Amino acid sequence: MIKFDKLFKTLKEQGISQYSLYTRHGVSRSQIQRLKNNQSVTTHTLNMLLNILGDGFTLNDIAEFTPDDNAEK
Repeated sequence: MIKFDKLFKTLKEQGISQYSLYTRHGVSRSQIQRLKNNQSVTTHTLNMLLNILGDGFTLNDIAEFTPDDNAEK
């Protein structure tokens, strides 16, 4: 499972609100809701978020992967 909890922590640390994501940066409210619920999002959305954060940020700063309990090995 990919979790986006780190995204909201990073945004807060950078002084970027969810409100500014959709009013100033063009991230749709539905995408923000999907991120909050750890649902699937496109690589376009992830790219947009990293561009908003700027240089020096990577996927590791906004997402965390943990294997599913029922994943086949």
